[in-house]
Amino acid sequence: MSHDNFLRSTTPSRDTSNTGNENNPLLSSSGGLVSELEQEVLDEYARLLENVNKLGDALANLADNPASLTLDGLRLLERKTATVYTLLKASVYSIVLQQQILNDGEAAAVGAGDGGYGYQHDESGMQGGDGNSIMR
Repeated sequence: MSHDNFLRSTTPSRDTSNTGNENNPLLSSSGGLVSELEQEVLDEYARLLENVNKLGDALANLADNPASLTLDGLRLLERKTATVYTLLKASVYSIVLQQQILNDGEAAAVGAGDGGYGYQHDESGMQGGDGNSIMR
């Protein structure tokens, strides 16, 4: 018996359209036999069951398909992800650059508005009285 047949034979068929709450009067929200919090927990378990069933179906589908198809799909996904990542980096860089330009423009407007006595940033370090740099 192959590995795939073993998985198929032990996995029960499932109906994901029915979570079981409709058939069980104790679990229905209109019955009033469970509190609201208990009903929320039961609903979460039903959603979890549905998600696990979907995952099981997806894994069974992957097991049925040849590995080359899965690898091709993953390569395509990797290329798309790399493209999205590059576009995201470019967008963030553009936003940061625009913000820096706006901040520089506001600083220039503030410096021009005080009669030219604004702070001037000197990249060369502190200057001594003779013009030689004290600190570099």
